[in-house]
Amino acid sequence: MSTEPSAPGTSPRTPRPGAQKSSGAITKKGDRAAKEKPATALPPLGEEEPKNPEEYQCSGILETDFAELCVRSGYTDFPKVVTRPRPNQNFVLSASMSEKPTQDDQRLSASCSQNSLESKYVFFRPTIQVEAEQEDSKVVKEIYIRGWKLEDRILGIFSKCLPSLSQLQAINLWKVGLTDKTLTTFIALLPLCSSTLRKVSLEGNPLPEQSYYKLMGLDSTISHLSLRNNSINDHGAQLLGQALSTLNNSNRTLVSLNLGFNHIGDEGAGYIADGLRLNRSLLWLSLAHNRIQDKGALKLAEVLRPFELTHTEVVERRRLLLEKGTQERSSRSPSSSRHGDSKTEREKSQPAAISNATLVDKPEKMQTLKTPKGLGKKKEKSGEVVKKEEKSGPGQSPTQGTPKKEDATKAGKGKVTIPEQKMSKGKGMKMGSKEKRSILLESEQLVVEATEMVNPLLEPVEHRDGKVFMPGNKVLLHLNLLRNRITEVGLEGFLTAVQYQVQVSKSRTSSSKGPLGLLWLSLAKNCFDPQCPTYTMIQELMLPRDPVKAKVREEEATAT
Repeated sequence: MSTEPSAPGTSPRTPRPGAQKSSGAITKKGDRAAKEKPATALPPLGEEEPKNPEEYQCSGILETDFAELCVRSGYTDFPKVVTRPRPNQNFVLSASMSEKPTQDDQRLSASCSQNSLESKYVFFRPTIQVEAEQEDSKVVKEIYIRGWKLEDRILGIFSKCLPSLSQLQAINLWKVGLTDKTLTTFIALLPLCSSTLRKVSLEGNPLPEQSYYKLMGLDSTISHLSLRNNSINDHGAQLLGQALSTLNNSNRTLVSLNLGFNHIGDEGAGYIADGLRLNRSLLWLSLAHNRIQDKGALKLAEVLRPFELTHTEVVERRRLLLEKGTQERSSRSPSSSRHGDSKTEREKSQPAAISNATLVDKPEKMQTLKTPKGLGKKKEKSGEVVKKEEKSGPGQSPTQGTPKKEDATKAGKGKVTIPEQKMSKGKGMKMGSKEKRSILLESEQLVVEATEMVNPLLEPVEHRDGKVFMPGNKVLLHLNLLRNRITEVGLEGFLTAVQYQVQVSKSRTSSSKGPLGLLWLSLAKNCFDPQCPTYTMIQELMLPRDPVKAKVREEEATAT
């Protein structure tokens, strides 16, 4: 009897009329809760609440920043940031892989995986793998993204969280479905990152417009670029060759370029060889697993030994020599900028011109030694020379004067202008040595320091049969042509180039600094017999030049 009036939801303490009904009691409690906590009455959806990624201040921890920015941008399923497993360790299931997947993980794998079977395994879930410092696991050094498509929204999130990574050194993107549009967005992201970022790997991302050359612009800071397995054809190789160097500018930051596993043929190899003519920064080049035959191999080998300058290159060389001459005269007579027409200053500048001529032109130096007297005649002659040089302005061709004196200045001005170039490019030299410190040997650093000073067209040249020959590219240290279609005809060209470089290196003294030439050349697995005499001679010549093999032989000798 006592249990009948006490219905569920009723209370004997509330004798109000509306309190007898259970529904009325519930509404009273709901109204009271709404008055006390109005904000939590209707819980908002996760994608509507924040939506202010611009207001978020990144902390430098990629895992936290990326997750927060994804939530603020409206993502419910997004890849997780995980530590990349080291290859030398035995494969052991980690805690994240052994535990049962949560509901969020299941939704993530179901939305991103192409196969429903793959969604059951953690290995196939899209992740952002990072390699961190051993001392501090929160300091990210490298980023690896593999097998899932990068969209513009994700790249926009990266543009906010990656600049806060002060020690980021490398970004590796493998089969992420890049397009020409997303590549442009990615390139715009790179300058925002830390100055320590020097390595970029875009492998397995074929682009219709072959716009990979944009990564090698004049303002690029990338030192190591890998473009393997991107279906790069001869047209793409042409764009890359022009990015390496042209007549007016050259890339000075790229140290290594990997173009393996592409579709580059003889024509494309010729474009790459043209880019190596005036490039003096690339040390490592791989063209393995391509379609290069003898014609392309001969063009590559031609760049490694003295080659003939074209007419346009000769004209540009003479223009550069004329500009350097005028700069030297103006720098050695600073007062002429204020009163250039005064006779006294002309007389002061004339002895300086005589000293320049004696330093540069050996025939004129011999004449001055023979006739030490008659200074007035020397001043008149030197004044005539200065007037002739002033008449031939920058608009006129430098060939309208005395060609013999120009030829003499080609060898002499390189020596005179090196200190001035060190003063003007000292900062660039320091940056270059820091960029290559992690992978280069001491000899390679000397190569970089020596070659970034002088324009390649101002290097000493040889004159033979009315033609101008440049010594060739001796900065390239590593060339990989494994598994192409080269026969013994192409081997002959490389044998000639290697013989020349070996002869030049033997004639150098031990204290001299400068380019060393090829230290490693791979021609295996091509269309020739491995036992042919030409290939055997190349191996014999390259064996003592390889620093790794030389070190192994020294260790074996000391052990025995």
